[in-house]
Amino acid sequence: MSAKSWVAAARLRTLPLAFSCIFLGNFLAHSKGSFEWSILIWSLVTTLLYQVLSNYANDYGDGVKGTDDIRQGEKRAVASGEISANAMRNAVWLVAIAAWLCGAWLSYIGTRHTETWVFYLFLLLNTGAVSSAIRYTVGGKAYGYKGYGDVYVLIFFGWIGVMGSFYLQTNLLNFWILLPASSIGMLAMGVLNLNNMRDMKNDVAAGKITVPVRIGLTAAKRYHTLLLFGSLVSMALYVYFQTETMGAWLFILVSPLIIIQRQKAMKAKSADEFDPLLKPLAIGTLLYALIAGVGINLHSFL
Repeated sequence: MSAKSWVAAARLRTLPLAFSCIFLGNFLAHSKGSFEWSILIWSLVTTLLYQVLSNYANDYGDGVKGTDDIRQGEKRAVASGEISANAMRNAVWLVAIAAWLCGAWLSYIGTRHTETWVFYLFLLLNTGAVSSAIRYTVGGKAYGYKGYGDVYVLIFFGWIGVMGSFYLQTNLLNFWILLPASSIGMLAMGVLNLNNMRDMKNDVAAGKITVPVRIGLTAAKRYHTLLLFGSLVSMALYVYFQTETMGAWLFILVSPLIIIQRQKAMKAKSADEFDPLLKPLAIGTLLYALIAGVGINLHSFL
């Protein structure tokens, strides 16, 4: 149970995907003339803890259920015996407390200039984020085993991640932000869908229901296409209706990467073919968020 095992279980390579919504939300806020470095920094720290919490909880939940015993891809700590189930459970609770406290502080500094009830609303969202990160695979009613993981990703990696970041910076409720929020959310769903297509055989054996398990591999690939192209369309609609400069279309530079990822996913048939596609799409999502954000703000940078 070395420090290396804990770092590996934290799966820090998942952070670029988690940070994508935070960066885009802050870029959008900056384009509206509102930005504080302290809010961005605390947003990133809180998101880091949410993600580590989710990864530890997934390692524990899948490990005790036996789902990871024959999984493809990277080895998991509890299933391999590198970290005991009890030690991982304790780590889940410690990180959950740290994540909640950071989220509470972020909620305070981001809503201190608005109504008190808004702070309590964000505190509730913070509690929901911590609870959802744990309940994805932990417990008898783990929603990740019922096919609802995609909904979780859209809500937390898309809508709440982007719109929440935007609101904490601006204290403005702008429903147009749902479009770029959905764009990032659908790319994150694409990463999850790749993961689930890779693990289909293992998930069926373990009784874990995911979208690919529910609809089959062929339909899951069509669903993947819908997510990737839906992401581009959502961002294009926001840029068309809410921006006035050509620089805002800069996100199109990333579209070839997304199209290539879609083509590779359509050709993949085995777990070994799906696994190498995960990292490029996750990194591509972060690149997409950064380039889209810079493009939307390009007029103020020049």
